[in-house]
Amino acid sequence: MRKKKSSKDLIDLLTADISAGVFSPGSWLKQIDLQRRYEASRSETRKALETLCNKRIVRYEPNRGYYVHHADDVSTDEVRDIRIMLETSAAEFMVKQVTDEQIEDLYQLAQRFMDQIREHKITEIYETNIAFHTALLATCGNASLMELVSDLRLRIPPAPASQWSSYARIEQSGKEHFAMVDALAEKDADRLKAIIRAHIDQASGVE
Repeated sequence: MRKKKSSKDLIDLLTADISAGVFSPGSWLKQIDLQRRYEASRSETRKALETLCNKRIVRYEPNRGYYVHHADDVSTDEVRDIRIMLETSAAEFMVKQVTDEQIEDLYQLAQRFMDQIREHKITEIYETNIAFHTALLATCGNASLMELVSDLRLRIPPAPASQWSSYARIEQSGKEHFAMVDALAEKDADRLKAIIRAHIDQASGVE
């Protein structure tokens, strides 16, 4: 007998799929389909959807159901500005608390990203990008901040294939990853803030 999934399990699975573009912005989330996909009960699926709705990752429309949040230009700009404020402020804590092991891990993720660009592995690039930014923010040592920024990212969930506007933009993102780790290794908070701001504030709205 398979173990029944908890709402926490479902939240993690559904969040990962939204983040990966499996469910694109504006797509409807039929509860029965989710129950089958994740082999979950009706009540736990409903709880997971309600939690994601409270986080504004999904929206609920009476008599129709839940759908993946589709950000308009105004909300996208607002989310971007909030992220800039939070993540640049975290830079001060990052440079104080980062360990040599974390810096080495970040360099490896930055290199993996660049290698995947050359191999044109779009899905892998997307996943590595998320892993890099999660590891980068983890150096501040604030789990609540990490969760908040993760939720903000999902307010404007991208599809992997359309994440960057051009190959040149992908390469630039890769260079910025290395620049951030360099600044972190040199304990240069001001430089780290400037790179983070530029990285988030790029024209595509997605780093």
